[in-house]
Amino acid sequence: MSASNVLKGKLFCSIYKSRKRADMYLYVPRGKGLKELPAALAEQFGPGVHVSDLILSPDRPLSRADVNKVIAAVQQQGFYLQMPPPPDEDLFMADGHPDKPAGRDA
Repeated sequence: MSASNVLKGKLFCSIYKSRKRADMYLYVPRGKGLKELPAALAEQFGPGVHVSDLILSPDRPLSRADVNKVIAAVQQQGFYLQMPPPPDEDLFMADGHPDKPAGRDA
C-alpha cells in the first residue's frame, strides 16, 4: 500500500512556534520547513522552533483551529498561520489588571 493511499484526505505536516510571539504557530508540509515562506510572514514569525509533526485528518479536530481550514491552507498556499487567541475579556476587565480602561466597571 502506497503512502498516498494511506494519507488520502489527510496531510502530514510540521508545526513550528514563533519565538517572537507567544501562542503563534505555523503549519507547513512535512519536510519543507520554513524556507519557502513569504518574506513578510518570515519576518513577522521570526525563527521558528519545531514543535511536532502531525498527520492532520478531517476526523481528528484541532483544539484551536478548524482542521479542514488548516489542511486547505497548507495545500493551497503552503502554510497555515495560527494566531494567538484574543485576550480574555473578563480577565482584561478585572480589578487590578494593569491595562483595565479607567472608569470602566465590570
